[in-house]
Amino acid sequence: MRILLIAASLLVLATAVPAEEITVAAAADLQYAMQDLSVLFEKSNPDTKLQVTYGSSGNFVTQIKSGAPFDLFLSADTKYAETLSKEGFAKTAPKIYAIGRIVLWTRKDSGVDLRKKLEALTDPKVQAIAIANPQHAPYGQRAKQALVHYQLWKRVEKKLVLGENVAQAAQFLLTGNAQVGIISLSLAQSPPLKGAGYYYQIPDEAYEPLEQAYIVLKGSEKKAGVLAFAKFLEDKDAQKVLKRYGFSIPKTEAELLKIEADKQKKLMEPKGSKAPGKVPPAVKH
Repeated sequence: MRILLIAASLLVLATAVPAEEITVAAAADLQYAMQDLSVLFEKSNPDTKLQVTYGSSGNFVTQIKSGAPFDLFLSADTKYAETLSKEGFAKTAPKIYAIGRIVLWTRKDSGVDLRKKLEALTDPKVQAIAIANPQHAPYGQRAKQALVHYQLWKRVEKKLVLGENVAQAAQFLLTGNAQVGIISLSLAQSPPLKGAGYYYQIPDEAYEPLEQAYIVLKGSEKKAGVLAFAKFLEDKDAQKVLKRYGFSIPKTEAELLKIEADKQKKLMEPKGSKAPGKVPPAVKH
């Protein structure tokens, strides 16, 4: 009997298949959302393990072109995924998985009055403003667009402290190395920042939409786990996680058609007075 048990154990060990590892290059704004997504995905896919690296989307494009062995690229801006797709580095076309937002964030003890909104940045007491580097980080680019939109860029440019990515900009804020800054709503909603400060959500019209897209990189489509995780991103449970971190979920094709139909219907209606829009609170915590 003992010999049979030993033989059976050796057979199990010999036939055990190691978990398939999927390497993901994820935009820095996803740092905390991806941790929750990974736990959720691996729970239902125990044979697959996610290995996630965070950084700026622009830097990832350079790394992938240089041969970095990633299976999936989750970009904070569709244009970076499109660049790789057009140049033959992707197996799939870019697919939008979420829409990000930017906020003005400060620590509770900073003394910065966010009721002044972005004008708070012009206060002489504010000496350091954190944003991600606009050269290669989408959230830094949108921060600059918002500052230009409100004619504040030249007035505050010398105060800027640039993070390598939006997560590093958030770290500058959390540690007090910058008094105030523009970061992603997803990071403002993350556990470390949520209870530590306040934020003001910058209006969407101040910057280009942050449509975030993923692509399956060339050669990785052979891994079953890659396609499984790509499909998982469109699952309702995954979307709940993304919404919890402040992301909007892109509309389905049917919803987009309905929106377009409603627009056409409104154009056909007689012009009338519009009800005033709801004004959101300036400061949230």
